[in-house]
Amino acid sequence: MKDILGEITRLRQERGWTEYELAKRTGIPQPSISTWYRKNQMITIPTLEKVCKAFDITLSQFFDEGENTGILTPEQREMLDHWSVLDEEQQKIILELLKQMGKLSQH
Repeated sequence: MKDILGEITRLRQERGWTEYELAKRTGIPQPSISTWYRKNQMITIPTLEKVCKAFDITLSQFFDEGENTGILTPEQREMLDHWSVLDEEQQKIILELLKQMGKLSQH
């Protein structure tokens, strides 16, 4: 599994950004970002989407570990690419649709 905080650090340092700079570019309070590291917290997908947007990458690009790892299928990458451009309300609708479809397939 990908080290999410490690990847954020790598991307941030690659750009020469401090935690403060990341906070400014994401709109996430800098103390929150510091807390992720201090408490080794898992961050939510909506928060990670803000981080990815600041880095100008998609969620699938964030999680891509190269050709040989195969963590995400091409279809899953495509879904994440589309997901990252949806607004919050659209994401809620899609999640509900997926939940309902999952319930139907179990019967």
